[in-house]
Amino acid sequence: MTPAEGVPPGEGAAPGERSTPGVGAAPDAGAELGGDVLIGWVRGGPQPDRAVRKAAVREWLQELTRRAPGHSVEVRVPPFGAVQCIDGPRHTRGTPPNVVETDPRTWIGLAIGELAWADAVGSGALQASGSRAAEVADLLPLR
Repeated sequence: MTPAEGVPPGEGAAPGERSTPGVGAAPDAGAELGGDVLIGWVRGGPQPDRAVRKAAVREWLQELTRRAPGHSVEVRVPPFGAVQCIDGPRHTRGTPPNVVETDPRTWIGLAIGELAWADAVGSGALQASGSRAAEVADLLPLR
């Protein structure tokens, strides 16, 4: 198993979950999901390993869908993930009408409360298009 795959269930992770060093697997483990290495990176410190960044982005995207299930808004954090969230009409073909897109550092900063939505939009690090995309801001931070 590679570090990017984390630890399989039964070896340090809760049943049905994987864990990755530096990143908590449980959604209620917000402090671990925003571990010191990630907080440092969001604040301008050194970039964590790709596996840590990928796991953190995916965990926070999953937490977003747990809190706001649905298909009205697509949240994209290339190259690590994309999810649909927020209750409403499902979009199935072409470009969705409501899209939020940002980079991994910005997404993690928003998720852990180290960065404000307005600051991310103002700096150009986050693009939100469509009438419902800004509803994601009301769900942040996720921790």
